[in-house]
Amino acid sequence: MNLRPIAFILLAIVKSATAQNPALYEPVPLTAEHSFTGEIEGPAVDRAGNVYAVAFAGRKSSIARVTPEGVAELFVDLPGGSLGNGIRFNRKGLMYVADYNNHNVLRIDPKTRTIRTFHHNAEMNQPNDLAITAKGDLYASDPNWAAGTGQLWWISRDGKRSRRVASDMGTTNGIDLSPDGRTLYVNESVQRKVWAFRVQRDGSLTGKRLLIEFPDFGFDGMRIDVDGNLYATRHGKGVVAVISPQGKVIREIPVLGSKPSNICFGGVDGRTAYVTEMEKGRLVRFRVERPGLEWTRWPGRLRGDR
Repeated sequence: MNLRPIAFILLAIVKSATAQNPALYEPVPLTAEHSFTGEIEGPAVDRAGNVYAVAFAGRKSSIARVTPEGVAELFVDLPGGSLGNGIRFNRKGLMYVADYNNHNVLRIDPKTRTIRTFHHNAEMNQPNDLAITAKGDLYASDPNWAAGTGQLWWISRDGKRSRRVASDMGTTNGIDLSPDGRTLYVNESVQRKVWAFRVQRDGSLTGKRLLIEFPDFGFDGMRIDVDGNLYATRHGKGVVAVISPQGKVIREIPVLGSKPSNICFGGVDGRTAYVTEMEKGRLVRFRVERPGLEWTRWPGRLRGDR
């Protein structure tokens, strides 16, 4: 009996299954090297699964839209000298962009690509990254890189009000909320610390406590999964560190470059992580075991319209 045809069939089945179900935590490029500038940031995923990131095709003030297959195109150019950093979507599909150059948070309607200033505050240093509550209020990290300090802001869902909710911090950067919305996490890039705050009903913060501190390398963006684990980019080390709510490092995931800047979750099941990587100016993706929290916030996802 000739077993070679059977062997080829089995090999084809294995290859097909591997392609459809890639191994967990194994990074692969989504876009080509240097398809973005070294300022690549963001990212965020819309309900259709497209990934958005800033600084596309040599244009630092731009935002690109990238399909799940890795096809990238210019989405918008930001006006008036605005430079984007962290991006988030609310439950209605509106996009918020931290504009660190003009002390703004911008809002973009993806359907019309209309850009407007959602909130401006001249007391902000350089709004860097955003977290969004289930009801649509925002938190913004706001580092002062020159001074090595930082602060946090709360911004109302209508964009009309803001207040400083934490000061006297290090270089605040990555920021996100726990699944129950009662804890706000923020990291300090230079000081290599992750802090946790209790969120009060009015959006104020209390009970600051140190979650974890690292002896080397820096932090950048950070996102949370449905179990409350933090996925934090380790700038300079070239990994994403997965940190438990108890402050323990569960694993580190390489990202094919030394300078990951931010991370988000998407894919058909919320279990694809997308990382912006500055050294090679591209997006990288890998699969994870559990969905990202932001993916479940889209109406109809997993746990319903929360």
